[in-house]
Amino acid sequence: MGLAIERLRRVGSRRVPGTTAEAGGDSATGSPWPPDAIVVCSFGDASVNHATATAAFNTAGWYDHTGLRIPVLFVCEDNGLGISVRSPKGWVAATLRAKPGIRYFAADGSDPAEAYRVAGEAAAWVRRHRRPAVLHLTTVRLMGHAGADAETAYRSPAEIAADVARDPLLATARLLVAAGYATSEELLARYDERGWQIRRIAEEVLDEPKLASPAEVVAELAPRRPVRIFRAVADAADRAAGPNAGARAEAFGGKPPELAGPLTLAQSINAALADGMLDHPGMAVFGEDVAAKGGVYGVTKGLRDRFGGARVFDTLLDETSILGLGLGAGVAGMLPVPEIQYLAYLHNAEDQLRGEAATMRFFSRGAFRNPMVVRVAGLAYQEGFGGHFHNDNSVAVLRDVPGLVVAVPARPDDAAPMLRTCLAAAAVDGSVCAFLEPIALYHTRDLYADGDGEWLAEYAPPGAWAAGHVPIGRARVYGVGSAEDITIITFGNGVRMSLRAAAALADEGIGIRVVDLRWLAPLPVADIVREASATGRVLVVDETRRSGGVGEGVLAALVDGGYVGAARRVAGLDSFVPLGPAARQVLVSAEAITQGARTLLAR
Repeated sequence: MGLAIERLRRVGSRRVPGTTAEAGGDSATGSPWPPDAIVVCSFGDASVNHATATAAFNTAGWYDHTGLRIPVLFVCEDNGLGISVRSPKGWVAATLRAKPGIRYFAADGSDPAEAYRVAGEAAAWVRRHRRPAVLHLTTVRLMGHAGADAETAYRSPAEIAADVARDPLLATARLLVAAGYATSEELLARYDERGWQIRRIAEEVLDEPKLASPAEVVAELAPRRPVRIFRAVADAADRAAGPNAGARAEAFGGKPPELAGPLTLAQSINAALADGMLDHPGMAVFGEDVAAKGGVYGVTKGLRDRFGGARVFDTLLDETSILGLGLGAGVAGMLPVPEIQYLAYLHNAEDQLRGEAATMRFFSRGAFRNPMVVRVAGLAYQEGFGGHFHNDNSVAVLRDVPGLVVAVPARPDDAAPMLRTCLAAAAVDGSVCAFLEPIALYHTRDLYADGDGEWLAEYAPPGAWAAGHVPIGRARVYGVGSAEDITIITFGNGVRMSLRAAAALADEGIGIRVVDLRWLAPLPVADIVREASATGRVLVVDETRRSGGVGEGVLAALVDGGYVGAARRVAGLDSFVPLGPAARQVLVSAEAITQGARTLLAR
């Protein structure tokens, strides 16, 4: 968030609707935050050892070393205990002092005067220098860590009594009495009065309405306002064709993508990102290699030159920090589009989505949100560059996160409208979206035969964006032949393989309808059931794994939806993706799809 505040100061972004900060902003730059705003991040001594904390310290120091400003004050409340595990004496101070690029301050947290003085110095230093610092406060823990934690099991009575004597509330009372501001009797009376006030408020709260239905509980998980999202896309189109037309023409060098001829998947995503940057001044694209290099596969090529280093920038190689930057940027009022270079490396940092991004709106009942669209290059089938770190077909961890939108564009003419939908959902509803891009299809040009160009597509001009809008949770259906015999339900690389298989089957007089899910969460359940029922025979083609794969969810949706026809599944094996030709032994192929369809017809 500290980095985002400084970026907003640099780009002079207008406020993104729906952010929590409105008052006290910097009118000179349009930032929603005052020009001297700083970020405070607090944690306990045991959390110093957590990988996320290590990543945060490293990222702050890394950016400070490069000369970029991050006005963050880390506050470590050190009571010497992680539940029952003691922090080794001197460990926390030694650890915090050793963090490069982070100024160290320390104070006794049980001495209110000293704590206030040093905290003021630390905050002033961060505010003045716009650099990170840490305030190390030695504190006490009164009572156990949580309700079920009996501290007498691991602390002596003398130690507990010593901490009670250091209670900062008592220290404050002593200070007030010694300075002559109050008598002990007055403070005791005030303490009792406050206690009764709190008790009365607690009793009132007990009688307030509680969440009493599933709908109430999940209401803030993922607000879906498709009409507003459509309106946002339509408004963006009107701006692109109207008042922003000149800037758009300049950004594309006088040749907008709709005049560039048929585009690949990568080129279509690149153009949609550029259009998004033009329409959302607070949008930022960042990640490993996305700036100068333009991404490992060229998907972000040219964006930094068009929109500047404050909005398109490279990060350090740490997925936890990349998503952490996305979290903070969303809270700060930006529209972050972080890139995770490969799906396999998302697993290093998945809790930033599961435990942080997707929960903020839920646990704050909509008071806070951190919108973002996480672009992830993933799935398998890329030639000449393999292994399970660069060909990962595991998406179960994404589909299991409540409220997370998971998009998988297969075709260039789907990629741009789906990305526009995700950006609009983030801006309108605060949605957290994972935009999973099939690596093997980035530069694919042909479908049925070499040179046919059937996998390319024209980029829609702004005037066609509204008509071509792709709502979240809606599938795309292809009819091949009569389209009356078998329904193939698939996504990603499976779409291209299934269309090839369908063409071969059509030559045998077998009509196929191919359903591209496009959205893995939420699944397009209504489309799945309707298209399956149209033929009464369903072949689920799932390039992920048999266990925990997408196919399981599709088959469950069919059962829940009352489908009573025949069903069969072709899926990847429960295996990592090996190197070289061996990958074909565990991944789905067009031949396996064809055979699966014939088996289904023979039943």
